[in-house]
Amino acid sequence: MDTSCNCELETSRILHASRERVFGAISDPKQLALWWGPNGFTNTFEEFDFRAGGTWRFVMHGPDGKNYPNHHTFAEIMKPERVVFEHLSTPRFQLTVTLEDVGAGKTKITWRQRFESAEECERISKYAAPANEQNLDRLAAHLAKTAVARPFVISRTFDAPRELIWKAWSERARLMEWFGPKGFKMPAAKLDFRPGGEFHYCLAAPNGHEMWGRFLYREIVPQQKIVLVSFFSDESGGVARHPASATWPLETLSTFTLSETNGRTTTTIEWIPLNATDEEIATFNAAHEGMKKGWAGTFEQLEAYLAQAQ
Repeated sequence: MDTSCNCELETSRILHASRERVFGAISDPKQLALWWGPNGFTNTFEEFDFRAGGTWRFVMHGPDGKNYPNHHTFAEIMKPERVVFEHLSTPRFQLTVTLEDVGAGKTKITWRQRFESAEECERISKYAAPANEQNLDRLAAHLAKTAVARPFVISRTFDAPRELIWKAWSERARLMEWFGPKGFKMPAAKLDFRPGGEFHYCLAAPNGHEMWGRFLYREIVPQQKIVLVSFFSDESGGVARHPASATWPLETLSTFTLSETNGRTTTTIEWIPLNATDEEIATFNAAHEGMKKGWAGTFEQLEAYLAQAQ
Protein backbone atom coordinates (compact mmCIF):
# COMPACT_ATOMS: atom_id res chain seq x y z
CA MET A 1 0.00 0.00 0.00
CA ASP A 2 1.01 3.64 -0.34
CA THR A 3 2.59 4.63 2.98
CA SER A 4 3.28 8.26 1.99
CA CYS A 5 0.01 9.43 3.57
CA ASN A 6 0.56 10.64 7.11
CA CYS A 7 -2.71 9.30 8.50
CA GLU A 8 -2.18 7.07 11.54
CA LEU A 9 -3.92 5.79 14.61
CA GLU A 10 -1.53 5.23 17.52
CA THR A 11 -2.11 3.32 20.76
CA SER A 12 0.50 2.68 23.46
CA ARG A 13 0.53 0.70 26.68
CA ILE A 14 3.03 -0.31 29.37
CA LEU A 15 2.80 -4.07 29.86
CA HIS A 16 4.08 -5.84 32.98
CA ALA A 17 6.04 -8.45 31.06
CA SER A 18 9.45 -8.71 29.43
CA ARG A 19 9.83 -7.80 25.77
CA GLU A 20 10.58 -11.44 24.97
CA ARG A 21 7.31 -12.57 26.56
CA VAL A 22 5.30 -9.92 24.71
CA PHE A 23 6.96 -10.83 21.42
CA GLY A 24 6.15 -14.47 22.13
CA ALA A 25 2.48 -13.61 22.63
CA ILE A 26 2.51 -11.99 19.18
CA SER A 27 4.58 -14.56 17.29
CA ASP A 28 3.09 -17.77 18.75
CA PRO A 29 -0.22 -18.48 16.95
CA LYS A 30 -1.57 -20.49 19.90
CA GLN A 31 -1.15 -17.47 22.18
CA LEU A 32 -2.16 -14.90 19.57
CA ALA A 33 -5.48 -16.64 18.88
CA LEU A 34 -6.40 -16.30 22.57
CA TRP A 35 -6.24 -12.51 22.78
CA TRP A 36 -6.39 -11.03 19.26
CA GLY A 37 -9.35 -8.74 18.55
CA PRO A 38 -11.77 -6.56 20.53
CA ASN A 39 -13.75 -7.81 23.50
CA GLY A 40 -15.97 -10.81 22.78
CA PHE A 41 -14.21 -11.88 19.58
CA THR A 42 -12.66 -15.30 18.99
CA ASN A 43 -10.40 -16.51 16.17
CA THR A 44 -9.90 -19.45 13.86
CA PHE A 45 -6.44 -19.40 12.25
CA GLU A 46 -6.16 -20.92 8.78
CA GLU A 47 -2.56 -19.96 7.94
CA PHE A 48 0.19 -18.34 10.01
CA ASP A 49 3.61 -18.08 8.36
CA PHE A 50 5.52 -15.78 10.70
CA ARG A 51 8.32 -14.44 8.48
CA ALA A 52 8.83 -11.47 6.20
CA GLY A 53 6.62 -12.18 3.18
CA GLY A 54 4.61 -14.79 5.08
CA THR A 55 0.82 -14.94 5.12
CA TRP A 56 -1.59 -14.81 8.04
CA ARG A 57 -5.19 -15.81 7.24
CA PHE A 58 -7.84 -16.18 9.90
CA VAL A 59 -11.51 -15.66 10.66
CA MET A 60 -12.64 -13.46 13.53
CA HIS A 61 -15.93 -14.53 15.08
CA GLY A 62 -17.91 -11.63 16.52
CA PRO A 63 -20.02 -11.85 19.67
CA ASP A 64 -23.09 -11.47 17.43
CA GLY A 65 -22.15 -14.63 15.51
CA LYS A 66 -20.93 -12.79 12.40
CA ASN A 67 -17.66 -13.94 10.81
CA TYR A 68 -14.95 -11.57 9.58
CA PRO A 69 -12.33 -13.10 7.23
CA ASN A 70 -8.88 -11.47 7.49
CA HIS A 71 -5.86 -11.65 5.20
CA HIS A 72 -2.49 -10.25 6.34
CA THR A 73 1.04 -10.35 4.93
CA PHE A 74 4.03 -9.86 7.21
CA ALA A 75 6.22 -7.08 5.79
CA GLU A 76 8.93 -6.91 8.47
CA ILE A 77 9.91 -8.89 11.56
CA MET A 78 12.70 -7.83 13.90
CA LYS A 79 12.75 -10.04 17.01
CA PRO A 80 11.96 -8.94 19.70
CA GLU A 81 11.50 -5.30 18.71
CA ARG A 82 9.16 -4.88 15.78
CA VAL A 83 6.50 -6.53 13.61
CA VAL A 84 4.95 -4.90 10.55
CA PHE A 85 2.12 -6.39 8.53
CA GLU A 86 -0.23 -5.34 5.75
CA HIS A 87 -3.93 -5.88 6.30
CA LEU A 88 -5.14 -6.81 2.82
CA SER A 89 -8.82 -7.21 3.67
CA THR A 90 -11.18 -4.23 3.76
CA PRO A 91 -10.34 -1.73 5.17
CA ARG A 92 -6.70 -1.82 4.05
CA PHE A 93 -4.03 -0.58 6.43
CA GLN A 94 -0.48 -1.21 7.60
CA LEU A 95 0.03 -2.10 11.26
CA THR A 96 3.41 -1.57 12.94
CA VAL A 97 3.89 -3.02 16.41
CA THR A 98 7.00 -1.88 18.29
CA LEU A 99 8.20 -3.19 21.66
CA GLU A 100 10.46 -1.13 23.91
CA ASP A 101 12.14 -2.50 27.03
CA VAL A 102 11.50 0.13 29.71
CA GLY A 103 13.17 -1.75 32.57
CA ALA A 104 11.92 -3.60 35.67
CA GLY A 105 10.53 -6.37 33.47
CA LYS A 106 8.14 -3.98 31.68
CA THR A 107 7.57 -3.35 27.97
CA LYS A 108 6.05 -0.41 26.15
CA ILE A 109 4.01 -1.61 23.18
CA THR A 110 3.12 0.93 20.50
CA TRP A 111 0.53 0.05 17.89
CA ARG A 112 0.43 2.23 14.73
CA GLN A 113 -2.17 1.78 12.00
CA ARG A 114 -1.45 3.68 8.79
CA PHE A 115 -4.33 4.11 6.32
CA GLU A 116 -4.42 4.95 2.64
CA SER A 117 -6.13 8.30 3.14
CA ALA A 118 -7.00 10.79 5.85
CA GLU A 119 -10.68 10.27 5.07
CA GLU A 120 -10.37 6.52 5.60
CA CYS A 121 -8.47 7.08 8.85
CA GLU A 122 -11.12 9.44 10.19
CA ARG A 123 -13.96 7.12 9.19
CA ILE A 124 -12.40 4.02 10.77
CA SER A 125 -10.98 5.67 13.89
CA LYS A 126 -14.45 5.92 15.46
CA TYR A 127 -14.50 2.16 16.03
CA ALA A 128 -10.84 1.20 15.50
CA ALA A 129 -9.46 3.34 18.35
CA PRO A 130 -11.58 1.75 21.12
CA ALA A 131 -11.11 -1.67 19.49
CA ASN A 132 -7.34 -1.25 19.67
CA GLU A 133 -7.53 -0.34 23.37
CA GLN A 134 -9.64 -3.45 24.01
CA ASN A 135 -7.14 -5.54 22.07
CA LEU A 136 -4.29 -4.35 24.30
CA ASP A 137 -6.47 -4.94 27.37
CA ARG A 138 -6.82 -8.54 26.26
CA LEU A 139 -3.08 -8.86 25.65
CA ALA A 140 -2.33 -7.50 29.15
CA ALA A 141 -4.82 -9.95 30.68
CA HIS A 142 -3.30 -12.84 28.72
CA LEU A 143 0.22 -11.95 29.91
CA ALA A 144 -0.99 -11.69 33.51
CA LYS A 145 -2.47 -15.19 33.35
CA THR A 146 0.62 -16.70 31.76
CA ALA A 147 3.30 -14.99 33.87
CA VAL A 148 5.99 -17.50 34.77
CA ALA A 149 8.73 -16.86 37.31
CA ARG A 150 12.20 -17.91 36.22
CA PRO A 151 14.06 -19.48 39.14
CA PHE A 152 17.32 -17.77 40.01
CA VAL A 153 20.07 -20.34 40.54
CA ILE A 154 23.66 -19.71 41.60
CA SER A 155 26.43 -22.03 42.84
CA ARG A 156 29.87 -21.61 44.35
CA THR A 157 32.43 -24.27 45.32
CA PHE A 158 34.41 -23.52 48.47
CA ASP A 159 37.70 -25.02 49.59
CA ALA A 160 36.17 -26.10 52.90
CA PRO A 161 34.43 -29.18 54.33
CA ARG A 162 30.63 -29.33 54.30
CA GLU A 163 30.48 -29.53 58.09
CA LEU A 164 32.10 -26.10 58.45
CA ILE A 165 29.90 -24.49 55.80
CA TRP A 166 26.81 -25.98 57.44
CA LYS A 167 27.84 -24.37 60.72
CA ALA A 168 28.31 -21.07 58.89
CA TRP A 169 24.65 -21.25 57.80
CA SER A 170 23.17 -22.66 61.01
CA GLU A 171 24.92 -20.87 63.91
CA ARG A 172 24.06 -17.30 64.83
CA ALA A 173 27.57 -16.09 65.67
CA ARG A 174 28.97 -17.48 62.44
CA LEU A 175 26.15 -16.06 60.27
CA MET A 176 26.76 -12.64 61.73
CA GLU A 177 30.39 -12.79 60.58
CA TRP A 178 29.68 -13.02 56.86
CA PHE A 179 26.03 -13.00 55.69
CA GLY A 180 24.92 -10.08 53.52
CA PRO A 181 26.07 -8.09 50.48
CA LYS A 182 29.76 -7.30 50.25
CA GLY A 183 30.74 -4.56 52.68
CA PHE A 184 27.64 -4.95 54.88
CA LYS A 185 27.80 -5.81 58.58
CA MET A 186 25.20 -7.52 60.79
CA PRO A 187 24.83 -5.61 64.09
CA ALA A 188 21.82 -7.59 65.36
CA ALA A 189 20.35 -11.04 64.83
CA LYS A 190 18.08 -13.63 66.45
CA LEU A 191 18.24 -17.24 65.25
CA ASP A 192 15.98 -20.20 65.97
CA PHE A 193 17.39 -22.77 63.53
CA ARG A 194 14.71 -25.47 63.21
CA PRO A 195 11.73 -26.19 60.92
CA GLY A 196 9.19 -23.55 61.93
CA GLY A 197 11.92 -21.37 63.43
CA GLU A 198 13.21 -18.05 62.14
CA PHE A 199 16.22 -15.84 61.58
CA HIS A 200 15.54 -12.10 62.15
CA TYR A 201 18.50 -9.87 61.38
CA CYS A 202 19.66 -6.35 60.67
CA LEU A 203 22.16 -5.44 57.95
CA ALA A 204 24.11 -2.19 58.03
CA ALA A 205 25.42 -0.73 54.77
CA PRO A 206 28.85 0.93 54.59
CA ASN A 207 27.08 4.32 54.75
CA GLY A 208 25.33 3.31 57.98
CA HIS A 209 21.88 2.72 56.49
CA GLU A 210 20.14 -0.24 58.15
CA MET A 211 17.64 -2.72 56.74
CA TRP A 212 16.00 -5.72 58.32
CA GLY A 213 15.24 -9.19 56.95
CA ARG A 214 13.65 -12.38 58.15
CA PHE A 215 13.86 -16.09 57.27
CA LEU A 216 11.13 -18.60 58.14
CA TYR A 217 12.58 -22.12 57.99
CA ARG A 218 10.40 -24.73 56.28
CA GLU A 219 12.70 -27.71 55.92
CA ILE A 220 16.14 -28.58 57.29
CA VAL A 221 18.12 -31.67 56.32
CA PRO A 222 21.35 -31.53 58.38
CA GLN A 223 24.43 -30.75 56.26
CA GLN A 224 22.41 -31.15 53.05
CA LYS A 225 19.49 -28.76 52.55
CA ILE A 226 17.72 -25.69 53.96
CA VAL A 227 14.36 -24.50 52.58
CA LEU A 228 13.11 -21.14 53.80
CA VAL A 229 10.81 -18.22 53.07
CA SER A 230 12.59 -14.86 53.12
CA PHE A 231 11.30 -11.31 53.13
CA PHE A 232 12.36 -7.79 53.98
CA SER A 233 11.28 -6.83 57.45
CA ASP A 234 11.25 -4.14 60.10
CA GLU A 235 12.73 -4.11 63.56
CA SER A 236 9.63 -5.75 65.03
CA GLY A 237 9.64 -8.59 62.45
CA GLY A 238 6.78 -7.40 60.23
CA VAL A 239 6.78 -7.86 56.45
CA ALA A 240 8.16 -4.86 54.55
CA ARG A 241 8.73 -3.86 50.95
CA HIS A 242 12.18 -3.90 49.38
CA PRO A 243 13.73 -0.55 50.35
CA ALA A 244 14.68 0.19 46.74
CA SER A 245 11.89 -1.56 44.77
CA ALA A 246 8.15 -1.21 45.36
CA THR A 247 7.45 -4.15 43.04
CA TRP A 248 9.92 -6.67 44.46
CA PRO A 249 8.05 -9.83 45.66
CA LEU A 250 7.00 -9.56 49.29
CA GLU A 251 8.05 -13.17 49.86
CA THR A 252 10.54 -15.46 48.14
CA LEU A 253 11.23 -19.16 48.57
CA SER A 254 14.90 -20.21 48.78
CA THR A 255 16.44 -23.67 48.71
CA PHE A 256 20.10 -24.02 49.81
CA THR A 257 21.88 -27.32 49.11
CA LEU A 258 25.39 -28.49 50.04
CA SER A 259 27.41 -31.27 48.38
CA GLU A 260 30.98 -32.24 49.22
CA THR A 261 33.66 -33.81 47.00
CA ASN A 262 37.22 -34.39 48.20
CA GLY A 263 36.93 -31.87 51.01
CA ARG A 264 35.49 -29.12 48.77
CA THR A 265 31.84 -28.10 49.14
CA THR A 266 29.47 -26.74 46.52
CA THR A 267 26.70 -24.46 47.77
CA THR A 268 23.76 -24.03 45.41
CA ILE A 269 20.95 -21.53 45.93
CA GLU A 270 17.64 -21.64 44.05
CA TRP A 271 15.41 -18.63 44.61
CA ILE A 272 11.85 -18.02 43.34
CA PRO A 273 8.99 -15.59 44.12
CA LEU A 274 6.24 -16.84 46.43
CA ASN A 275 2.57 -15.75 46.17
CA ALA A 276 3.71 -13.00 43.78
CA THR A 277 1.74 -10.76 41.45
CA ASP A 278 2.51 -10.61 37.74
CA GLU A 279 4.29 -7.29 38.28
CA GLU A 280 6.39 -8.77 41.09
CA ILE A 281 7.26 -11.80 38.95
CA ALA A 282 8.34 -9.50 36.14
CA THR A 283 10.54 -7.50 38.54
CA PHE A 284 12.13 -10.68 39.87
CA ASN A 285 12.77 -12.08 36.39
CA ALA A 286 14.37 -8.83 35.25
CA ALA A 287 16.69 -8.68 38.28
CA HIS A 288 18.68 -11.89 37.71
CA GLU A 289 21.87 -10.13 36.62
CA GLY A 290 21.79 -7.88 39.67
CA MET A 291 21.15 -10.87 41.93
CA LYS A 292 24.21 -12.62 40.49
CA LYS A 293 26.37 -9.66 41.49
CA GLY A 294 24.80 -9.43 44.95
CA TRP A 295 25.23 -13.13 45.73
CA ALA A 296 28.76 -13.09 44.30
CA GLY A 297 29.65 -10.46 46.91
CA THR A 298 27.98 -12.50 49.67
CA PHE A 299 29.91 -15.60 48.61
CA GLU A 300 33.13 -13.59 48.72
CA GLN A 301 32.40 -12.70 52.34
CA LEU A 302 31.66 -16.35 53.14
CA GLU A 303 34.90 -17.39 51.43
CA ALA A 304 36.89 -14.91 53.51
CA TYR A 305 35.19 -16.12 56.69
CA LEU A 306 35.90 -19.79 55.89
CA ALA A 307 39.58 -19.01 55.23
CA GLN A 308 40.06 -17.57 58.70
CA ALA A 309 37.75 -20.09 60.44
CA GLN A 310 39.68 -23.21 59.35
